[in-house]
Amino acid sequence: MALPLALFLLVILSLNSYASQLLQADYVLVKKSDRTLFLFRNNQLIKSYRISLGKNPIGAKTQRGDKKTPEGLYNIDFKNRQSKYHLSLHITYPNKRDKERSFERNLNPGDSIYIHGLPNKNKNAGLLIGSDWTNGCIAVSNNAIRDIAKYVPDGTPIQITP
Repeated sequence: MALPLALFLLVILSLNSYASQLLQADYVLVKKSDRTLFLFRNNQLIKSYRISLGKNPIGAKTQRGDKKTPEGLYNIDFKNRQSKYHLSLHITYPNKRDKERSFERNLNPGDSIYIHGLPNKNKNAGLLIGSDWTNGCIAVSNNAIRDIAKYVPDGTPIQITP
């Protein structure tokens, strides 16, 4: 009796693992003007989320401290589970084009751009949802960032558009 139960559990666990792989995103699209982040797999929409942007949301990020969210093609390269913002996914900003554009103007392009949740230890953090409040990152609710982290493996491309 124990063997059939063990086989059953093994099959269920295998199917669950297979199902989660099928739902993994292979592309992330952020439309700044719509304040929406989309997850795609094989050109099919999996999920979408409302987002908040940098405090100065119009235009592409060009320098550290400009409070703008970057625009361009990047990758999600790692997850930070020790984030000050619940959980975060690092975006590979600046890319080569961003660096060239900033350095031509003798500017520091900045770095440390993430998709993240709400600030830890802030009982009023929920009030931030729906406003642009970050220093250039893309913010979502804590439930959303947990969901996004589940669907987005490291190495996934992310396109951020105006």
